[in-house]
Amino acid sequence: MKLVLSTSNIMSVGPSVIRRQTFEKSNTELTSALRANFTSHQQASSTANGTSTPTPFFRTWTTQQDSTLYIPTHTSSALSEPREAYDITVKLFYLPNVPASTRCAQTKEAIDLVLRELGTTSIDLLIVSFPGISFDADDEDSDSEPEPTLSTPPIITSDGGCPESDAQPEDIATMITTWKTLEKLQEEGVVSKLGISEFGVQRLNKFLPQAKVRPSVDQINVRDCCVVPKPLILYARQEKIELLTHNDCTNVLPKGTLRDILGSGGKGAGVLAGEGDNEGLKGNIEPQWVVKYTAVVKDRGVVESKGYFAVAELRES
Repeated sequence: MKLVLSTSNIMSVGPSVIRRQTFEKSNTELTSALRANFTSHQQASSTANGTSTPTPFFRTWTTQQDSTLYIPTHTSSALSEPREAYDITVKLFYLPNVPASTRCAQTKEAIDLVLRELGTTSIDLLIVSFPGISFDADDEDSDSEPEPTLSTPPIITSDGGCPESDAQPEDIATMITTWKTLEKLQEEGVVSKLGISEFGVQRLNKFLPQAKVRPSVDQINVRDCCVVPKPLILYARQEKIELLTHNDCTNVLPKGTLRDILGSGGKGAGVLAGEGDNEGLKGNIEPQWVVKYTAVVKDRGVVESKGYFAVAELRES
């Protein structure tokens, strides 16, 4: 069974001006937003049924279509202004221990979910995050003399709370195979620009000659308050690649975290059965991918819509 988890629009309490946004790590933001959305739907279900059950039966606030379970029942929230008023950025996280051969279908599914959510037919920038890549470990020149170049606020880095993954970086050939799917999306007009994440000079130098559509953006998570290694600055400038910093975890949704969120104990949503529990779903859960989307109103610098979708497979034990 496929599980599609959604946060809905986490800006629904009020739009956020970009310059005032907080720098919560993506894994914390994702899990807290999922829990909040589940709780909201559980409370609405209890109210509708005239009960006060803190965790109502999951079938009352989720929806199953064929072999896909939507957690919670999802209703799209279209953008309020014309498409040209927005900059829409999407970041797709390919997760560890998931076959690269599935990424073509995963990518199309992720983008389709975002487009339907926002009520649009295109996005401005699609950034992909490959599993097992650490910027500092990848770029041997990162110990060279650095210089601050990005006028962004301080960020929390990869050693500040992101769960570790035992995934090894993929070879360039595997990444290029995935990249061809993204290139096709751009050719079809679904995506305007493509970007990658955590690529240092050496990986870029191997990747660029094999890419038909070159990445416009390299998004990196650096350690020392937006200090970027000088060799990477010079290389990116030469290749006309924009360097952006970020606060995302590569391993944004580990299996254990997902089971805690959906489980029956503690803060769990009661979707998965616990020991001796016959009401929830049973089996092994495997996170497949996570996508984050952000829609910014250009002329006001306001984040109108932001959220996540996550997909997992539940297989019988």
